[in-house]
Amino acid sequence: MQNIFKSKLNILVLGLSLFLIVSFLLGSLFLTLPVLQDSCSANTSAKAMCVMEASSKRVLYSKNSKQQLAMASTTKIMTAITAIENCKDLDERFTISPKAVGISGTSLYLRKDESFSVRELLYGLMLISGNDASVAIGEHVGGEGGVKTFIESMNSLAKKIGANNTHFDNTHGLDSKTHYTTAEDLAKITSYAMANDTFREIVSTRSTKIVSGEGKTRYLKNKNKLLSSLDGCDGVKTGFTDDAGRCLVSSCTRDGMTLVCVVLNCGPMFEESATLLEKGFNEYKLYDLSRFYTLNRKLKVENAKQDYVKVESQTKAYYPLKASELDKIKIEVSMPLSLLAPVQKLEKIGEIKIFFDNNLLFSQNIYTMEEVRSNTILEGIKDISSKW
Repeated sequence: MQNIFKSKLNILVLGLSLFLIVSFLLGSLFLTLPVLQDSCSANTSAKAMCVMEASSKRVLYSKNSKQQLAMASTTKIMTAITAIENCKDLDERFTISPKAVGISGTSLYLRKDESFSVRELLYGLMLISGNDASVAIGEHVGGEGGVKTFIESMNSLAKKIGANNTHFDNTHGLDSKTHYTTAEDLAKITSYAMANDTFREIVSTRSTKIVSGEGKTRYLKNKNKLLSSLDGCDGVKTGFTDDAGRCLVSSCTRDGMTLVCVVLNCGPMFEESATLLEKGFNEYKLYDLSRFYTLNRKLKVENAKQDYVKVESQTKAYYPLKASELDKIKIEVSMPLSLLAPVQKLEKIGEIKIFFDNNLLFSQNIYTMEEVRSNTILEGIKDISSKW
């Protein structure tokens, strides 16, 4: 009996020891896992996600939005806007070189010595994701430096936009260890690009055809399914590689508000992007912030030929807000009670500061809208002289 008891006790001790060891190892594993999830009120299976309002660049929803990841053919958003901004004549035809022929991946099947314009190739680039079109564009727009110079321009523009966690190695998005972006950076790049009318027209096109200078016609159908299934969708670009997974950058405009949605490595990319965009439009509205303050548009002028001068803030400020956030907007208007003549037209005389949750959103100058001359003897003599 005593031996049986000792045997059971040994088994119990052994089991307890194994439990403690396993618990310690699992505990260590969980403690060392990085926490990559941003604070986010929207669910998605994407590895990284960002929904941004285009004009203000406010991030509405995010998940791992600052994590550097492969971007696949969403690269071509930057390729396209770089070409548009740096090409002197988008409609000038040029000859396709051998370097742009036979590029791996999705292709426009360009042939050596065919001729196209950059504008035509941009449709091939953005609608069907032609990798060869991206190289042909880079070669032509890059000038003597070719694709290398063009890629330098892509990276330079990324810095200008504020996409500081992004680096481009190529024009098409094929996998490379040093070719990466973040969901937030890609949303910034897209918001910038969508402000360009040419870019916006191309990426919102559902289908078209291009004809080479030699008469060969290519029919192009946009791969972005949301253009035909989501109300207000106006772009932008799909992408897929083994490293990047399924990627989609989509844009949608309703009631004057444009939302950009980026999902990286997301299986159901169309469905989840549509859900995220609908959520954004349901929860946010774009507000003209001038509605939150009253500006005295006439300011008294001392020693003047007229009693008042018209004043105005020349710029408009818009910001996406939830209904529950309206009371977080605070306004500070700094302006004198009166001015002393003479007053020049477009003279800065004050400032409006707009805060959201105690953080400065915008500052706007207040200007005079007209010239006001002083009521002095010298000015009177000048008036008489001019009339005489």
